[in-house]
Amino acid sequence: MSRPVVGMVWAQTPGGTIASDGDLPWDVPEDIAHFRATVRGHAVLMGRATWESMPPGMRPMPHSRSVVLTRDETFSAPGAEVVTTLPGALALLADEDQVWVMGGGQVYALALNHADLLVVSEIDVPEPDGERLTPAPRLDPTQWHDATPPDVGGWRTSVTGTRWRIVHHRRS
Repeated sequence: MSRPVVGMVWAQTPGGTIASDGDLPWDVPEDIAHFRATVRGHAVLMGRATWESMPPGMRPMPHSRSVVLTRDETFSAPGAEVVTTLPGALALLADEDQVWVMGGGQVYALALNHADLLVVSEIDVPEPDGERLTPAPRLDPTQWHDATPPDVGGWRTSVTGTRWRIVHHRRS
């Protein structure tokens, strides 16, 4: 029996911060569009805090099967499926072709060992100084290699003036 391709998608600062006090420390609408295009039509797995941080109109993710991972057995996420363990989530999604992990930090840390592909947007902004910084997963260079397609790579500039780029990593 095959398993789905497990991808992880996130954006980070050059220093590896994905959130500051629960919010994104940048405004790059093109990256939001890239994120939506990446996960559209595929199952998405997220933590409870990520679910709760999403605008109500985006919950569940449009055109995607949404699964929320939480330790709270009583949590309800209307329109999504709720699981309490990562193995439970992966079993629930075993028949999908692709599963995209979309946050937050704790879920990324749990899922990294199961991931096949990482799609990371690097946002060229100063490191935030929030009280609660969420770090991106630390990648072991012996386990991951750059697999950025030529038509995707390279720096670009957002309509907001912020430089950003997309990098793909595949498990070695």
